[in-house]
Amino acid sequence: MRQEWISIDAAGGDDNGGSYGGYLALPPAGRGPGLLLLQEIFGVNRHIRAVAEQYALDGFVVLAPDVFWREAPRVELGYVGAERERAMQLLARADRSKLAADLATSIAALRARPECTGRVGAFGYCMGGRLAYLAAAGGSVDAASCFYGGGIQDQLEHAVRIECPIQFHYGERDAHIPLAAVDKVKAAFTGRPNAEFHLYDAEHGFNCWERAAYHAPSSARAHARTLALFARALF
Repeated sequence: MRQEWISIDAAGGDDNGGSYGGYLALPPAGRGPGLLLLQEIFGVNRHIRAVAEQYALDGFVVLAPDVFWREAPRVELGYVGAERERAMQLLARADRSKLAADLATSIAALRARPECTGRVGAFGYCMGGRLAYLAAAGGSVDAASCFYGGGIQDQLEHAVRIECPIQFHYGERDAHIPLAAVDKVKAAFTGRPNAEFHLYDAEHGFNCWERAAYHAPSSARAHARTLALFARALF
């Protein structure tokens, strides 16, 4: 497996510069389907890089773009205290239209990699789960998996445009995404065979082994289900 930071050209150039970084992890075979990994609000930190490597070992070409590059390039933050507060500030200042443009350029950059065999999926955590949902709505990915995607319930106008297979993973004890919000997302996909919903006896952030909320059984099940989705849709 090989890992490196690469440069991605921003759409049409950008007021903050013409390119941004992305963490690329390649599978042992050297080639495979592409996966766009979308970070939490804490940056492409040690955990996100490890997730990229985990899925690369599963056979995928994984690219984790630096979402907050305009405000804080290559920022890496922890999950509590002042670092969490800074992460929340970065989220509040993020421009949604520019995030959407970066999604498009990141997916295009991944598809253009010589190691990528063509089909591309998207997955992410919290903010990244919402961005994976939006990538699916944009029609530019072939499958998506959304882990405790914060705010999806407030952007359900996009649901009708999602035609690719998509998974939603939620913790039943998530204080940030109540079950009433999960029910709203479910209702938007009623009768849609392309959508799967999975609930876990876990809190928000259950996939991250560096957080107090980490729940290994839920993380393992969600990983297995996501792999099964991507194996069906991308290989």
